[in-house]
Amino acid sequence: MVMQFEKKNPRATIMTKFGEITIRFYPEEAPRHVENFLNLAKLGFYNGTTFHRVVPGFIIQGGDPLSKEPDRRLHGTGGPGYWLIPEPNDRPHKRGAVSMAKVPRESNSTRDFNDSGSQFFICVADSSGLDRRYTVFGEVFRGMDVVDKIVAVPRDEFDNPLEPIVMQITVKE
Repeated sequence: MVMQFEKKNPRATIMTKFGEITIRFYPEEAPRHVENFLNLAKLGFYNGTTFHRVVPGFIIQGGDPLSKEPDRRLHGTGGPGYWLIPEPNDRPHKRGAVSMAKVPRESNSTRDFNDSGSQFFICVADSSGLDRRYTVFGEVFRGMDVVDKIVAVPRDEFDNPLEPIVMQITVKE
């Protein structure tokens, strides 16, 4: 199924206990990633997942269905059961960029370089070292103050917040 983006300006809102983060998308640069994110959000896939990785000066990461589980060792290892082919583009990993994470999967102990099917991150600072290596598919339109609150929470040795930061995502087209 191909989503039609002409004459549309899809947005998604991530609701957290700290407030809302609104994302606008780049369907021209990363059509498969935008379609995937919007479809998962519409299905409610992200609802109840957490921002399971927060790294001050770098990113906040979420979208793992296993982050709903109490076993924190699983957080960051899950997805929807498929991977996306990367869509590298010229969009920079600047503060507020929304990009797809890469999640290692077992494959004869080698790293697979496809993108996660659901895990994404938001840059809290410019991170040009990620450019053209990860797929930027959107940006924070409103709510960077919320992102800043999330990245400042206390976390464990794996950068997982000590108190879960649960999200719910809605889509407006």
